Amino acid sequence: MTGIFDQGMERNAANHTPLSPASFVERSAEVFGERVAVIHGARRYDWATTRDRAARLTAALADLGAKRGTTVSAILANTPEMIEAHYAVPASGAVLHALNTRLDAPQIAMQMDHCEAAILITDRAFSSTIEATLEILEAQYGRAPIVIDVCDAEYEGEGKRLGGHEYEALLAGYAPVASLKGPPDEWDAIAVSYTSGTTGDPKGVVTSHRGAYLNAVSNAVTWTMPNFAVYLWTLPMFHCSGWCFPWTLALLGGTQVCLRRVDAAAIFAAIRDHKADHYCGAPIVHSLLIDAPAALRQGISHRVRGMVAAAAPSAAMIEGMAELGFDITHVYGLTEVYGPASVCVKQPSWEHESLSEQVRLNSRQGTRYPLQEGMTVRDPQTLEEVPANGEAVGEIMFRGNITMKGYLKNRKASDAAFDGGWFHTGDLAVMDRDHYVKIMDRSKDIIISGGENISSLEIEDVLYGHPTVLTCAVVARPDTRWGETPLAFVELRPGAHASTDTLIAHCRDHLAGFKVPREVRFEPIPKTATGKIQKAPLRERAKAERAAE
Repeated sequence: MTGIFDQGMERNAANHTPLSPASFVERSAEVFGERVAVIHGARRYDWATTRDRAARLTAALADLGAKRGTTVSAILANTPEMIEAHYAVPASGAVLHALNTRLDAPQIAMQMDHCEAAILITDRAFSSTIEATLEILEAQYGRAPIVIDVCDAEYEGEGKRLGGHEYEALLAGYAPVASLKGPPDEWDAIAVSYTSGTTGDPKGVVTSHRGAYLNAVSNAVTWTMPNFAVYLWTLPMFHCSGWCFPWTLALLGGTQVCLRRVDAAAIFAAIRDHKADHYCGAPIVHSLLIDAPAALRQGISHRVRGMVAAAAPSAAMIEGMAELGFDITHVYGLTEVYGPASVCVKQPSWEHESLSEQVRLNSRQGTRYPLQEGMTVRDPQTLEEVPANGEAVGEIMFRGNITMKGYLKNRKASDAAFDGGWFHTGDLAVMDRDHYVKIMDRSKDIIISGGENISSLEIEDVLYGHPTVLTCAVVARPDTRWGETPLAFVELRPGAHASTDTLIAHCRDHLAGFKVPREVRFEPIPKTATGKIQKAPLRERAKAERAAE
């Protein structure tokens, strides 16, 4: 039924535009064109130049066949080219697939085949892995993507070109498109990002232009980021599109300072030299700064704000960052909600609490992002919300525009994730009386090491592939540097013999380095009466041992 407020009120080009973060780049080029947008070593690009480079890449990608539904993969360090890919690929209508630079060739090939990547932008630093990847793609999957090589002058190692196009030459060969704009439908996919595989089988999380736009704005609102913020790239941009911060900085006309690798000296130097005032990262990044020699911090007098995710900030971290004069904000999220989608909003009254109470308050996952419509803790079976008493355990669930479209080519998993009209995170939590959420356990047994999610089941599958292993269980062991590392418990077959070194070497042959267990223990594994492995006692023992050290 229509009423008087519907008559003659149709949508048109003047009053309705589909949301896309590509529009942020156009505005910053118009308004802040002469302000520095990107710093990388000796390179400096203002917003007008950054827009021009992205527009040239958009034209080049279109000529290479990129259009709606085309996947463009990128395996790049935190460099200007990765920022430009976040602007150009969406503007071309294609879908960006940013690859974890720590993955091995078979894993990369599997992802590229699954998302049907047609174009690959690759840094020569990863040429040995990508060369093997291309061989696997052709031999096993019958795919031969177009390869564009990035030859970054800041990379001093070895590496070679693999494709028929060099990035800078490609840009030089095309005039920029008239404007960077999103697709006619804001529900179109903007990116596909692969989870670490909580069941050992990674899933492709598909996100939309609308969601990316809204989460980019939410980042700015959550952090009260000002125009011209100077953001330091300590967070890998392959993590959930850099938590949407490439688009947030475009919204604000800010400056993005690139780092090829995370190093305390380089971070402090960038903060000092470029007056960087915002950065993001897993706990290991913040701990790296706390543990660094005091001399590296000299000359930093401005306010610096860090965002931490993956694990709650500890007392040592809160105290250490306070001593540095850095302000830390704790956020929580998943790939399925564009990275961070909740924040532990710090109330003014908390400043007057004891350190232990501040730690307790700040360790919570908090409340929903400003533009996320719902965050709750519910019984996963009945979908009833648990009482806000800090005791009743349920599953964290999200609802709203900052939630994925679904899992690529996996309707069954998508339907299960959205059961009852809520996105089910799989994380078990309680809700305090102030309605802040606190995680109690990870129902999927995910290990978070250095900000990377590791599937314990994937490691167990590899261990079971060794002929001496009868039973195994992998759990998270707390680690002061990495947050958590994999700890493996193993029972050998009768009469079999194997050493820790043997099994770790076996894992290295089949897993990316960061997934390899740091320790293997040969001992009986607790089981239920029906023979089901009990991981909870193993996790508790690992925690207790670390606490006693």
